[in-house]
Amino acid sequence: MSSEHLKPDRNLAMELVRVTEAAAISAARFMGLGDKEGGDGAAVDAMRAFLKTVNMQGTVIIGEGEKDEAPMLYNGEQVGNGKGPKVDVAVDPVEGTRLLAYGRPNSIAVIGLAEAGSMWDPGDSFYMNKLVVEKKAKDAIDIRLSPTENLHRIAEALEREVADLTVFVLDKARHRELIAEIRKAGARISLHTDGDVLGALMAAIPGTGVDVLMGIGGTPEGVIAACAVKALGGGMQGQRAPQKEEEKRRLAEAGVDLSEILTLEKLVRSDNTFFAATGITEGSFLEGVHFDRRGGVTTHSIVMRSATGSIRFVKGIHQL
Repeated sequence: MSSEHLKPDRNLAMELVRVTEAAAISAARFMGLGDKEGGDGAAVDAMRAFLKTVNMQGTVIIGEGEKDEAPMLYNGEQVGNGKGPKVDVAVDPVEGTRLLAYGRPNSIAVIGLAEAGSMWDPGDSFYMNKLVVEKKAKDAIDIRLSPTENLHRIAEALEREVADLTVFVLDKARHRELIAEIRKAGARISLHTDGDVLGALMAAIPGTGVDVLMGIGGTPEGVIAACAVKALGGGMQGQRAPQKEEEKRRLAEAGVDLSEILTLEKLVRSDNTFFAATGITEGSFLEGVHFDRRGGVTTHSIVMRSATGSIRFVKGIHQL
């Protein structure tokens, strides 16, 4: 069998959207019920079942649940039907479990995929500082600089004023100084309680109403987002930013350099990445799962591949 045959191909993109659709439909039944683990568990079960049908030999590198002890596809788990290309897989069956549990907007089911051995494994690093922009500004960012300096460089690259930029930031206590600085610089802010994979996606796609993602979020989510940013040709940089004492201790014992810049190329080395996301709850970017009285279900997804630069929005109508 030739090496070309063992590389991920274009068919995988549409197979992956079937996986996120299944996860989203299963999770949506739990919207607003206050049960974080119930919704996450349903999405995991659906995602795992559909991954078994995909023509690939996949290894889960990123199973988001490790960070918060939620149900998960575990790191090292083998997925796919055992045929076809060998690939690394990063999953978050429900990004925004609290959003789903409380019926809030913008929870999504996501999956990223890249050639085997190309996806960065964060190990004991659970949180990272992130900076994401669209293609036009990718060479302007430098995460070592202040938010103010980056905003001015991004505005210049986009041929706009800082006051015209909108920055996606997670509404967390750790971001008080960041939020104050962004406001002082004159940029607008879109605050969200959860969901920085979606934030990175919106920042990397022109015209979404979000121009930049800034701040500390999950490291696993950072790797998933990198698959999308790479497919979009956008810019992304990160740095480990441990938030818990145990995380800090483990990284210190391992001799990890916290100042290391995690470039997009380091997060995902392959130039052949795939990404799919399906809305669960209603959102500003992806519509949520809609159930109708006749048993039909409608989903709204985005799917992309870096090797071709293709981006598709998929409206699915399913009869259950």
